[in-house]
Amino acid sequence: MTDELVRVYVPATVPMLARLREQGLTADQAHAVTPALREWYAEGDEEELEYVAFTRAAQDALLLLRADPAAPRRRVVVSADLPRAALGRGDGELGSSTVTLAEAVPVGAVAAIHVDGTDAVEEVAAAADVVAEAAAGDPDAQFTVDGAEDHELEWYDVSELDLLLRATG
Repeated sequence: MTDELVRVYVPATVPMLARLREQGLTADQAHAVTPALREWYAEGDEEELEYVAFTRAAQDALLLLRADPAAPRRRVVVSADLPRAALGRGDGELGSSTVTLAEAVPVGAVAAIHVDGTDAVEEVAAAADVVAEAAAGDPDAQFTVDGAEDHELEWYDVSELDLLLRATG
């Protein structure tokens, strides 16, 4: 019997994508539809729950950008299908979509790569600068972060990884 696969959304940066093919995507945490998220958002259907998890990964990508000022100012979310056994429990808080990753996500598990388009770079750069303040409750910073979140991430197939890296590098 094969282990059930779970769709996870891994926050990343463009430099992290550059290492994906050879080393996998190394991250401590990702987001997924967890029991805690289902309980919190009981009225949501599967698609809505997936969107919440995806959006939270995009928010975490801003934190990664803040930590890496040299990275291109584009949020990256990698959608991957991993065996349930490869995931650890998140924080367990009601509504949480956080899961821990036991090992690097191999390129073969990647279902899609989502990256901000060039039109979002300015807003994403501003949001990355103030994302911690927004998380701490600063309304002006939250307004800036919301501006970045107004941009939809573009979808790429994993076969387009090299093309994507050339375009964003």
